[in-house]
Amino acid sequence: MSDNFTTVDTAFDWDSEIKNESIGEWILLPAGDYPFTVTKFERQHYPGGTKMGPCPKAVLSIEIDGGDKGKITITHNLFLHSRCEGMLCAFFESIGQRKHGEALRPRWGEVVGSTGLCKVDIHTFTKRDGGEGQSNEIKRFLPPPEPKAAPSQGWTQGRF
Repeated sequence: MSDNFTTVDTAFDWDSEIKNESIGEWILLPAGDYPFTVTKFERQHYPGGTKMGPCPKAVLSIEIDGGDKGKITITHNLFLHSRCEGMLCAFFESIGQRKHGEALRPRWGEVVGSTGLCKVDIHTFTKRDGGEGQSNEIKRFLPPPEPKAAPSQGWTQGRF
């Protein structure tokens, strides 16, 4: 589920004046690769279902930077289950806590504020009123880009 809108996040008190009719501008990013920042992390429990048994889950709020199109926040679940080991490894590799092919012991306390790159897609669903709706979803987390090597100066005899 995605919250693809931008708002000023402010709590009202009981005597506040309430005037805005809109929750913010709805943004649907085109499918593609985007930088992200983890803004929130909650520990929850998944009760199990037809495809996977009960397990802990991490509920992440991930801010996607769509450049001039704007920023959105996507809620993404990471299930701590062997069926989702690939997604867990990809997430922690993307945020720099794991190198490809290495074992992982997550440092959950360092997740909020982490940045990485992810592939965002468009999810089509049926609304409660029967109409069709669309939202963004994270399809996968991408490894950090390879560092670019400094251009070689080459070796020249007699040159120091």
